[in-house]
Amino acid sequence: MGELRGGLPQLRIIDGRADHALRRRLKQRGFDLATGAVLIEGERCWHGAEAVQRLCTQLRPSSALLGLLKAVFGEENRSRTLYPLLLAARRGALALRGLPLDPDDSARPSL
Repeated sequence: MGELRGGLPQLRIIDGRADHALRRRLKQRGFDLATGAVLIEGERCWHGAEAVQRLCTQLRPSSALLGLLKAVFGEENRSRTLYPLLLAARRGALALRGLPLDPDDSARPSL
């Protein structure tokens, strides 16, 4: 996370799993954190592959890793194509930790 902040100093990362009120507000607007990341800029939101692509286009790479992220996910079609791999990795990480995909529905399996 610190690496990402280095490429976007104004970025504030919020743990949506820990912020029930934020999850509720986002769901009311049609953005489900259980199905993808959300990037919020003012009143505008991007979800899933669009959020990652938007974030990566704004990166000012301060390291090789950020340069790679920008190159891979900064292009719309490539981001859309590869985003499911990020979701699969997230599902796997949550499953290893015994956490559900949706923190509001602990009965729903994480895989």
